Amino acid sequence: MQPAKKIKPGKKVKLSHYDPEPDTGLSKEEAAERMKELSQEVGDLQESLYAAGQNSVLIVLQGMDTSGKDGTIRNVMSEVNPQGCRIESFKVPTEQELAHDFLWRVHRVVPPRGMITIFNRSHYEDVLVVRVHELAPEEVWQKRYEQINHFEKLLADNNTIIMKFYLHISRDEQEERLLEREQEAEKAWKLSVGDWEEREYWNDYMRAYEEALSRCSTDYAPWYIIPANKKWYRNLAVAEVIAQSLRPYRKRWEGSLSKLAAEKLAELEAMRNAK
Repeated sequence: MQPAKKIKPGKKVKLSHYDPEPDTGLSKEEAAERMKELSQEVGDLQESLYAAGQNSVLIVLQGMDTSGKDGTIRNVMSEVNPQGCRIESFKVPTEQELAHDFLWRVHRVVPPRGMITIFNRSHYEDVLVVRVHELAPEEVWQKRYEQINHFEKLLADNNTIIMKFYLHISRDEQEERLLEREQEAEKAWKLSVGDWEEREYWNDYMRAYEEALSRCSTDYAPWYIIPANKKWYRNLAVAEVIAQSLRPYRKRWEGSLSKLAAEKLAELEAMRNAK
C-alpha cells in the first residue's frame, strides 16, 4: 500500500504531483481486514490516552467539498469511546468571533489532556476561503501562516499531538459525487447550490491549499496528503497515520497506568487492613 504523503517542513507542494487515486497494491477485501485491525488499535490507544491524561490529540481534516471528512471520522473512529473524542466544525464566523482574532474561536475548543478533538474544517479556512473569496486583504491573511505555526507550536509544547490531513480528490471525482447525491434520495439532504458554485474556484483553492501545505507543515504539526478518490483507501491511510503517530506514546501511557494501578491496589489493601 502506498502510504499517505507526509509533507517535509519547507517543501514546496504542487498538488498536481500527487495522485488522488494511486495504485494501492491491496484488494478492497484486504483493506477492510486491515482497517478492522487499525480501528481496534486506534480505539485501544485512545483508551490509554484518556486514562493516562498526559497528552491530548488534535486531528485536522481539510479538503474540498465531498472529499469525505465526515466519512473519514465515522470509519476511522468507529472503535473510539465517544466520551474521549469530540468533533468541532467551523462554519461562517459569528459576530462575536469576528470581533476577536481569527484563532480565538479555535483555541477555545482545542483538546484538554486525555482527549481527542477532530477539526472538521479548521483554522486553515482563514487562509483558504478567506483568501479565495477575498474576505480579508492579502496583507492580513499572508501573516496568518506564521501565526498558525506559532499557535500549533504552543499546543505541541503543551503535550498536544497534532496530525493534519488534506483529503485529496480530483475535480472529476468531486463532480461524480455531487451528481450521485442528486440521484440518491437518502443523500439529497446533502445537496447545496454552494457546492457547485465553489467548483468554479477549484484552481484558486488548489493554489491556496498548496501554500498552506507548503508553509504550515512542521515537525510538530505535520500535514499529510491523503489520496481520497477511493473512500476505503482514504480511511485506511488516515487510520495508519493515526496509529503510527500514537504508538510511540503507548509504553509511557501504560507505564503511568501501571503505576496508578499499583497505588490504587495499595490504597485498597491499606483500607482493608485498617478494619
